[in-house]
Amino acid sequence: MTLQELDFSREISKNDLLEALKNEANQVHINDFMKTCSFLKKSMEHVHPHYQEEYIKMYTEGYLKGYRDVKNDKRSYRGYLNSEELAEAVKLLESQEELMKKEFGDDRSFKPYLVLSLYTTFILKEPVHPVGTPFPGGLKVRKDEGIYYCPVKDNNEDNPLAVCGFCLAQQEPDM
Repeated sequence: MTLQELDFSREISKNDLLEALKNEANQVHINDFMKTCSFLKKSMEHVHPHYQEEYIKMYTEGYLKGYRDVKNDKRSYRGYLNSEELAEAVKLLESQEELMKKEFGDDRSFKPYLVLSLYTTFILKEPVHPVGTPFPGGLKVRKDEGIYYCPVKDNNEDNPLAVCGFCLAQQEPDM
């Protein structure tokens, strides 16, 4: 079963989504990672040099580790997902893929991003950006008493290339 074969009009179990994500991950090749990492490096050119190296390292390692985690996840997950929320997330990721293809061409692979975003959010119940992800101003994604906080969520909710709309982290409260 693939993501396109999921029936969003009915309840979808976490195990069904995991199976679909594993099948998607099986279609990812090392060339896809190389393209994704190359694109990531290029997209970081506008980021302050202080953060560039850390971001690139964190995302590259995150993609590879996450991919391995998805493929090797043998756990059985209990429960069902909110099919509407999942459908909206998939729709957003597919529209982002189209925007990126228009901007950067068809030779980029976005499948690692799609698989990992859905896996962390809907299976692991973690934010898309891992705890510790740095942002300008010394701010980081953090977890406090079981709640994930992101310092930039509100600033990116209308960004068509951000996944903040379905990320489960909450906006970091003003200190």
